[in-house]
Amino acid sequence: MQPSFDAVCSIPPSNLNIGVYTDPAHKLYVADAVPGKHSIDSLRQGEAFVAIFNTGICGSDVHFWKDGRVGPMVVTDAHILGHEAAGVVLAVHPSVKHLKAGDRVAIEPNIICRECEPCLTGRYNGCEKMEFLSTPPFPGLLRRFVKHPAVWCHNIGNMPFEDGALLEPLSVALAAIERSGVRLGDPVLICGAGPIGLVTLLCCRAAGAEPIVITDIDEGRLEFAMKLVPSVTTYRVQPKTADEEIGRSITSLMAGIEPSIAIDCTGVKSSISAAIWAVKFGGKVFVIGVGKDEIKIPFMRLSTREIDLQFQYRYNNTWPRAIRLVKSGVIDLKRLVTHTFDMENAPEAFKTAADPSTGAIKVQILNQGVNTGRQ
Repeated sequence: MQPSFDAVCSIPPSNLNIGVYTDPAHKLYVADAVPGKHSIDSLRQGEAFVAIFNTGICGSDVHFWKDGRVGPMVVTDAHILGHEAAGVVLAVHPSVKHLKAGDRVAIEPNIICRECEPCLTGRYNGCEKMEFLSTPPFPGLLRRFVKHPAVWCHNIGNMPFEDGALLEPLSVALAAIERSGVRLGDPVLICGAGPIGLVTLLCCRAAGAEPIVITDIDEGRLEFAMKLVPSVTTYRVQPKTADEEIGRSITSLMAGIEPSIAIDCTGVKSSISAAIWAVKFGGKVFVIGVGKDEIKIPFMRLSTREIDLQFQYRYNNTWPRAIRLVKSGVIDLKRLVTHTFDMENAPEAFKTAADPSTGAIKVQILNQGVNTGRQ
């Protein structure tokens, strides 16, 4: 028997669901959201009703707030942010057999058509009708309650919600490791020591890459990287340093070894160019980061060195593997969460995440407005 909605919710009926919004005027605010109280009794086939407990702030959330867009994806109306979330199932449609009320889940924030070629060939991140939560116009997960297809609600057992909300950025890194082809003993360069760069660092170390160099413009983030993986070598990028010179410096830090693979987590022109100058003949520059619509790169360096330039768009089929890695302790994500805020203080959380001087790595927003008795 499913517990009643009122039995698991401790927030006042007048404020049952709230969300964190931005809009075309770049405002950031907390306001009422859907689904509401009665939606728990009107689930569609295959749906689950989930109380969200932890949600991480991604760099794309900050871009949607500050810039109003990420590439072609534009904020045109009031829009709920957030796509890194974990919580508790409150109810499921009778058609759902693999989940029940009380299960802890991490939400893979996509809804796919299951009909187009990318879906049918297993690369559903390229779904032609993708609804990716938090990408306009599809509302995100920074809400107290959401309805979502149960197939994308991954059971995390007794995993803490904090870790569950980090499975999304871990999935990004796992997709990069698989598609870039990082292997045991590969010398790897990671450009950018933000959250994705640091998770990628953890994955490269677990995969046996050696040596590893990570770059950033911020000394604090490089110090954090060294605490996270003490064996890593760091390189602070100085303003106005030529990309070619940065490439030579990285090779020098690797004792003359040129990286086989460079993974760029910034999307910044100078960072991608430096990676191109650094990697070996026949190497690969793999770009996770998102950037401007057009950038200038050293084309002939790529050509004459037979360097592959490859890109990534989100992920597919990574979540079960991510759960296994975290539950087994192979990947420890807890140290990445540096700041937490209640949902009512979400604007302050975003300011903290967007300000490098705060030392924030991963900021999570906590939902204190529900109580399932299973925390």
